[in-house]
Amino acid sequence: MLSGRLTSVGFNFVSETDLLLPLPFEEFECGITLTPKVDRSSRITVRQCHYSVPARFIGQNVRVLLRGNELLVFEKRKIAARHPRLTRRGEFRDELDHYLEILLAKPGAMAGSTALVTARENGSFTEVHEAFWAAARAAHGDAAGTRALIEVLLLHRRMPANAVQQGMAAAIRAGATTADVVAVEARKAAALVPEPDEGSDEEVEPPPWAEPSGVVSLTARRAQLPEDKRPLPTVSHYDQLLKRQPKGTA
Repeated sequence: MLSGRLTSVGFNFVSETDLLLPLPFEEFECGITLTPKVDRSSRITVRQCHYSVPARFIGQNVRVLLRGNELLVFEKRKIAARHPRLTRRGEFRDELDHYLEILLAKPGAMAGSTALVTARENGSFTEVHEAFWAAARAAHGDAAGTRALIEVLLLHRRMPANAVQQGMAAAIRAGATTADVVAVEARKAAALVPEPDEGSDEEVEPPPWAEPSGVVSLTARRAQLPEDKRPLPTVSHYDQLLKRQPKGTA
């Protein structure tokens, strides 16, 4: 589209692109910043929709960035929660991870929580979690077994999800449904996965002594080691200490 500009020589036509400034290099944030207060159910209300936040923010005002398709909750400059934006009035979205500290003190509320329903729907609460929960309740009772599951869910905050799931599977096979056993087996599983080299798409095979579950077989591992030809240890040179007598004795 052309526009006119009057000059001393005459009337010149220029395009609109010649009149616009170049785009900025920095991204322009189109979201709206809000500061709602977290209620006692660990939720915030934004545009008549409800979103969960970590339980440590109960009673505080949090900084929220509302975008066209998502909602971000910040703790200073760090993102503390992220939700897809809800559009229907009265809708809510709960994340199970936001309520773990509360459920650890009240394990009886775990089975009927809306956060558990959401976790099952989005696939973050898998069949392995269900199997571990059932085995833990059968072994320790409902309250203690649920606490063991919640402690395992807390491991997801610092360990890869696949490693934790392998740790739960190994704990179920061993019949030791505790968070400590899951943590040990998850660390083993995470250690067996090498970091891929940059620019390389080749898959690295696991070592021959690693079982598919991620549990290391010590018998198979010893078979890969060379024969130990060192002499057996002895304590005979300490016998000379028995011949000595302390001073002042007959």
